[in-house]
Amino acid sequence: MKDESPGTFHENAIEVERRALKKEKSKKLARHMLTIASPLFLLALWEVLSLTAVIDPRLFPPPTEIIRTSIQMLGEGELLTDVGVSLLRVFAGFLLGSVIGIIVGLLMGVYLPIRFFVSPLVMALMPIPTLALLPIIIFIFGIGEWAKIVTIAGSVFFPVAINTMAGVVNIDPIYVDVAKNYGARSKDFFFKIALPGSLPVMLEGIQMGQAIALLTIVAAEMMGAHSGIGYLIWTKYKAFLLSEMYVGLVLISFFGYFFSLLVRLLKVKLTPWR
Repeated sequence: MKDESPGTFHENAIEVERRALKKEKSKKLARHMLTIASPLFLLALWEVLSLTAVIDPRLFPPPTEIIRTSIQMLGEGELLTDVGVSLLRVFAGFLLGSVIGIIVGLLMGVYLPIRFFVSPLVMALMPIPTLALLPIIIFIFGIGEWAKIVTIAGSVFFPVAINTMAGVVNIDPIYVDVAKNYGARSKDFFFKIALPGSLPVMLEGIQMGQAIALLTIVAAEMMGAHSGIGYLIWTKYKAFLLSEMYVGLVLISFFGYFFSLLVRLLKVKLTPWR
């Protein structure tokens, strides 16, 4: 009969746990590799199909040519100016829309009279594309930077506000009961229960909002701007300079992925229990 002392049993348990941890790390690494592999595979396929003329290289120039074009545009300074202008507009509009959305969403989640008063307005206005309101926004704010920032803020506001409200409404009732039993004041409930309790769902809305902000800035700059990535895409398309146009599209894609990673990192930091 095999003798298994307590010390041996403890060592075996540690070994099993170590193997499980190693296996989990391998799985996580494999998932990361897959997320990197998919865009690389698409680019490689695009390159081959374009170089072999399976797809028309005039309409779909190979990625290597787009990279060469982007380096040339960087050297000329034109690209950096457009990127800087667009990022400033996106950041300002996203910040404005998110802050107002979080405040309105929290108020709707915590106070029933505000929810019943504001919900019909939110539901009625949400289906209207913000870009359709651009003429009205221009009437009010003019054709300057504020019109573009307000357009982006308007598109970010709805997903953030609705998700924040849903986050508050779905807080576990036990936390609400404990707060009431201990006589928590409205301010304490607002900042210590509602705000942290809604964070996981609120951050989902913020992630959705950052993607919508990028979509909106491109469309807004195509219609009413003389600088920015959207303006770059539109003018290069009209001049049939498609390599330059693809540089703008790739940049939007890159910033969308980059901002998405930043929000995910923020979620890990702010909601470590998820």
